[in-house]
Amino acid sequence: MEVLYIVQHFNVPTGSAGIRPYKMAKALIENGHSVTIVCGSYDGAQTGLSGNFVNGKRIGLFEGIKIIEFDIKYSNKLSFISRTWVFFLYVWKTVRLALFYRYDVLFASSTPLTVGIPGIFARWVRRKKFVFEVRDLWPELPKAMRVITNPVILSLMRLLEFLCYNSANKLIGLSGGIANGIAKRGIKPQKITTIPNGCDLDIFQKNHGSFVIEGTKSDDFLCLYSGTHGIANGLEILIDVAVLLNEKGNKTIKFVLVGDGRCKQDLIQRTRNMNLHNIIFLSPMNKAELSKLMNTCNIGMQLLANIPAFYYGTSPNKFFDYISVGLPVLNNYPGWISDLIIASNCGVNVSPDNPNEFADSLIKLEQEKYKLAEMSENAFMLAKNKFDRDKLARNWVEWVINE
Repeated sequence: MEVLYIVQHFNVPTGSAGIRPYKMAKALIENGHSVTIVCGSYDGAQTGLSGNFVNGKRIGLFEGIKIIEFDIKYSNKLSFISRTWVFFLYVWKTVRLALFYRYDVLFASSTPLTVGIPGIFARWVRRKKFVFEVRDLWPELPKAMRVITNPVILSLMRLLEFLCYNSANKLIGLSGGIANGIAKRGIKPQKITTIPNGCDLDIFQKNHGSFVIEGTKSDDFLCLYSGTHGIANGLEILIDVAVLLNEKGNKTIKFVLVGDGRCKQDLIQRTRNMNLHNIIFLSPMNKAELSKLMNTCNIGMQLLANIPAFYYGTSPNKFFDYISVGLPVLNNYPGWISDLIIASNCGVNVSPDNPNEFADSLIKLEQEKYKLAEMSENAFMLAKNKFDRDKLARNWVEWVINE
């Protein structure tokens, strides 16, 4: 079958963004299908294409994947207005493909929710099979974060959500909470499945070694955060924890933050103004480099702002990256990730918005380093047995292709 894969943000392993669409596209090819990825240009990502844009797009092959990349640039640093413009410009381009391109199945992966619009046209105008993947529940999350408060816009988004869900032949949620959220909109459970983000064991287990981090010593206890530095991530708590650690006389626990986002420069400026030397910022890196960095650190931090909609409604890439290398995880919000950590004993949970508990938990972990070895083994076994991306990709292909 020929699959038209609509995903606004696409990245291959040499880039510094998530690679779920790349892995799923590869799985389609390995199972004898053809796939065309349709994407924009995402800050920090690499699409596998390097030629010039002609008439606003470039087309090429990467490892058997046909890629159509539109010259539509997106960054987490963009304002809400700019993001909205980028989203709808991408929709305009992809709807035309949905109407005229040759394919059997149109697969669309949100966010943003607007990527479902080409699928609506594919289903009702061309009578093609449409499979819709929901990475985040919109408009629940932007409403809960107060990123969108206008009732008219929220109503339009709710209408678009209804049209996407009811137009799709099948749907995929990236967590149980997302799948339940889809079902609550009146969609039959047999049309929905859960396929979470996964662990790229083939990448992380091949890139051992250490990473030299300027500003650290060999006996430091290094706590890694790898991901977007945005409003939703709630990284401000690390500044409060860093201050508390200094007040408690701890000079060896240090935070290593890798990534980018609209809040990064503000975080950097605040640490400088407060003369904090226990927070270190690094640029985004691909998974091979990240693997080496993780092997240098003691724990990974799974952090989000304390918004109840996040508890069961997200499937965070960084958590799966951490456990891929057997890195114990400190998590700061309730929900299914917290439940996994408890059930698997692969890390610790702390209460949201509680820097004192956060700091004390880190000090205890540093004092009881001998416990990390067991947590590390448990983390890797969780990755291998339950979240191996290759196994999840096979399930994904069966769900997308089969009737």
